[in-house]
Amino acid sequence: MTDLGIVIVNWNTRELLRRCLETVFASTGAVTVEVIVVDNASSDGSAAMVAEAFPQAHLIANGDNLGYPKANNQGLRALGFAESGGTPTEQAPRYAILLNPDTELPPDALAEMTAYMDAHPDVGVAGPKLVLPDGSLDLACRRSMPSPEVAFFHFSRLSRLFPQSRVFARYNLTFLDENQTSEVDSVVGAFMMVRAACIATVGMLDEMFFMYGEDLDWAKRIKEAGWRVMYYPAVEVKHVKRAASSKSKRAQFEFKRAFLLFYRKHYRQQTPLTTHLAVMAGIALMGGPRLWPEVFTNR
Repeated sequence: MTDLGIVIVNWNTRELLRRCLETVFASTGAVTVEVIVVDNASSDGSAAMVAEAFPQAHLIANGDNLGYPKANNQGLRALGFAESGGTPTEQAPRYAILLNPDTELPPDALAEMTAYMDAHPDVGVAGPKLVLPDGSLDLACRRSMPSPEVAFFHFSRLSRLFPQSRVFARYNLTFLDENQTSEVDSVVGAFMMVRAACIATVGMLDEMFFMYGEDLDWAKRIKEAGWRVMYYPAVEVKHVKRAASSKSKRAQFEFKRAFLLFYRKHYRQQTPLTTHLAVMAGIALMGGPRLWPEVFTNR
């Protein structure tokens, strides 16, 4: 059985993808790896580059941009995981890793992450410490769920005013030591390692999302199924961040839309009416007129 199945979804980040794949295939340690690259109709020659420079990777070249969760699910199916959970095929790896093309791995990252997961069978999801090109922490690599209260403290900037507060700073958990292994609600899909048994139990990513929010949703479902989600900073990975999404107006819109989808899926039913109306008003203001048709239907 393969140890790791790595799914990399790419859209117009050819040179970053090249560097990412170089670091993946330069990884050391006694782990076996299968790499799936799903290209979402890039126009920069990314797919051709992968086919020519990395024939050991399995390439799926889409004719359209299917979005992040749908493309990742393509990769997971190619690895042998079942569409809606259930027993994976014999070819499926022990762990799946969702990896962004704008990441660079140190040589021992894959072996160390695998060793950590092997040593902690109650951990369903783990993510490393992600650092930006300037060396600072990518705050998204360890998060709480964006409940109405947590999201309010974040968008009202109370979390920035009180970054050490365990009440106000829950969104990015800035009160935690960035070098301490911690149980969290979610890690980020830029590097998200998931146990095969979790996928068999809860299924794949929710394709209701186009991008953003699907990693939080996956982590929430996995955690509710009884596994722990861990931030593991002993492994440090470079993350350029938003290398593709910064070029896309749709990505900026989908970031805001994800809050609406996530709230409706996980929090609407237990939210009092007055709080619900405040949440809808906040999302409407943040999302702008383009999002209003979705905000004001099926309230």
